[in-house]
Amino acid sequence: MIVMKFGGTSVEDARAMNNVIDIIKREQARQPIVVISAIAGATNTLLKAASMSLEGQLDEAHARLNRLLERHVTIAENLIDDRATIQQLIMSFKRRFEELKNLCQGIALLGEHTTRSLDAIASVGERLSSLILAEALEQRGIPVELVDARSFIITSDQFTAATPLLEHIEVKIKEILPPIVQSGKIPVTQGFIGSTLKGVTSTLGRGGSDYTASIIGSTLGAQEIQIWTDVDGVLTADPRIVPQAQTLEVISFREASELAYFGAKVLHPSTILPAVEKKIPVIVLNSKKPDRGGTRIIANPPHSALSVKSIASKKGITVINIQSSRMLMAYGFLEMIFSIFNKYKTPVDLVSTSEVAVSLTIDNPTHLEQIVIELETAADVSVLTEKAIICAIGESLRSTGGVANRIFRALGDINVLMISQGASEINMSLVIEEEDIDEAVRRLHAEFFERKSA
Repeated sequence: MIVMKFGGTSVEDARAMNNVIDIIKREQARQPIVVISAIAGATNTLLKAASMSLEGQLDEAHARLNRLLERHVTIAENLIDDRATIQQLIMSFKRRFEELKNLCQGIALLGEHTTRSLDAIASVGERLSSLILAEALEQRGIPVELVDARSFIITSDQFTAATPLLEHIEVKIKEILPPIVQSGKIPVTQGFIGSTLKGVTSTLGRGGSDYTASIIGSTLGAQEIQIWTDVDGVLTADPRIVPQAQTLEVISFREASELAYFGAKVLHPSTILPAVEKKIPVIVLNSKKPDRGGTRIIANPPHSALSVKSIASKKGITVINIQSSRMLMAYGFLEMIFSIFNKYKTPVDLVSTSEVAVSLTIDNPTHLEQIVIELETAADVSVLTEKAIICAIGESLRSTGGVANRIFRALGDINVLMISQGASEINMSLVIEEEDIDEAVRRLHAEFFERKSA
């Protein structure tokens, strides 16, 4: 049994959905479970309609919803031949969009929206795309069963970023999905969405479709989890910055986790976690070019001659410098610092320390002012904004001499503000000016991937 997750660009129109159907048919003998995202741009459109309703722009919100409805109708009409089926789908679409318009009307009247109402609105994209795909598969003689993910992805009530309640999920998944697979049908379900213990619709946050697929795969002990997207796999750099970036054939879970966190958009950072626990391979593939091998992410890949596997980057970084002589020969100072970040639920990316100073980075400045005020009760604090992190990642970093020298030599005149290398030694991270990040990525990529190593 395998799990196949298809992202928004993989189902963006009828042609893309036809590719998906061909891919599923090719894997039919391996007992696939299919997880699908909303069509490309749908979730953004739905949430934009909600925000416009809040701002009193109800007519424009309705116009956006109408255009999204037409996109779904067009996909269905170009994908399915049976007119009766198409008419049933269109009626179903219209009912859903009437519900959406009523929700937007309520937002406009009340002048506010809750995270609960946003989840109700955002969930519609996946529910529609999965409905279309299931009908199209059935029309092509592939036995399927559409399964509402809200029946087994049970979450907390932290709407828009709900936490999966894995103990409840495991029971539900094992109860619902295996009988469908054993009957010879392919379960088609939604990523991203779930429901609370009280049955209220929730979402896992952006990238949650990958997480859904990983949870299903790990719970059922899948042979592999396939993540189908619009790129050939995990690359040596962001192709928008480095057009000649290369596809990596195999990387470790640890490398993939670092890449996901520090800017690679192929995978959601949480995707890896359930798969890591069960050592289930995750394969990243391109639905537009399904014959390409993609990238295989496994627990223990063979040793690589590459000291660096990929160059990742992350913009929008804030550096906080904390200095106090009270740190010298003292204990509890770092605990005090991190308790403040914990209080404001602000994750820290990088940390660098000396005897009397700590430098750290965050990517969410929402509570920056309050954090600084509290830190200043015990130390001198300075803040640097509009910075970026550049990261060289590779399992062989720890066993290869001279990598740091090559990094600094390649960066040349680009000023480095902070250096951090974690205990894992698979990642060396540098903080630089945001305006220098693209050039820095190009230089490091040229150093490690575009010429023979010295």
